[in-house]
Amino acid sequence: MKKTYLILIFLVYQISKGQSQSYELGAKGDTLNLIDALGKKQGKWILKGKHKPGSCFSPEQKAEQGKYSDNRKIGKWLEYYCNGNMKNQLTFQNGRPDGYAIMYHENGKISEEGNWKNNRWTGPYKLYYENGQAQHEFNFNANGKREGPVKYFYENGQVAIEGSFINGKEAGLITEYHENGDLKATKTFNDGAVDVASIKEFEPKKPIIKSVENIEGPKAIVKSDEKVNGAKGQLVLNGQNITYNKNKQITKDGVFKDNRLMEGKSYIYDGDGILQRITVYKNGYYVGDAPIEN
Repeated sequence: MKKTYLILIFLVYQISKGQSQSYELGAKGDTLNLIDALGKKQGKWILKGKHKPGSCFSPEQKAEQGKYSDNRKIGKWLEYYCNGNMKNQLTFQNGRPDGYAIMYHENGKISEEGNWKNNRWTGPYKLYYENGQAQHEFNFNANGKREGPVKYFYENGQVAIEGSFINGKEAGLITEYHENGDLKATKTFNDGAVDVASIKEFEPKKPIIKSVENIEGPKAIVKSDEKVNGAKGQLVLNGQNITYNKNKQITKDGVFKDNRLMEGKSYIYDGDGILQRITVYKNGYYVGDAPIEN
């Protein structure tokens, strides 16, 4: 009887050992960074600088935290800048953002916030300047296209453009303002096309002090570590091109002018190489997100 009992204990030990090949213990003694017998990440993880060699993080500095299920991120994940400030708060389903998302500038102020559903922004969405002032206010429909009222702001808080969109295209009256609040122009659109005869332009009544930020949003510039058909990205890109990261994944695809993506898509991946987001650019500026097809 005693021999049988010892055998059972040994078998339980071997099974538990096989289920957990690698893990760490948290401050409260809970299991962290678990890798199962199949080599897949499971449960709660805290990623530190030592897990991201070559990054700006110190070895024990926290870079990310959240949960994995079979190597895919699930639930709420937090990501940090090297200065310790929050970078992202994202909700994941099956390894991709799906749910409320909030992103931050490196100075700690909110950069973007909205809701992801089916791999695209849906519902109310806001983009912010580094000073905390709203830059865009959109509403995205279920297909990830701008729908309803739209507002662009200058960095000083003054409305720059306001109007309406239907299924991602300008519709009806679009009003533009100078940075001092004076009326700049009115234009009428139909299915995204402007009625040239409707355009009316106005000179400012008061002096204008220009801000350094452009109201149209962030630009997509080729990074030094991106490659173009095997060549380093420092080459000046013009015309149609595709750039790749070190994992040979597409990072930008479209028309460039002096290394700036003018028309096309920019692909954003997480640390595990999983595609997180596809941003769309027109006239050199961000206009929305494209759906991620499974």
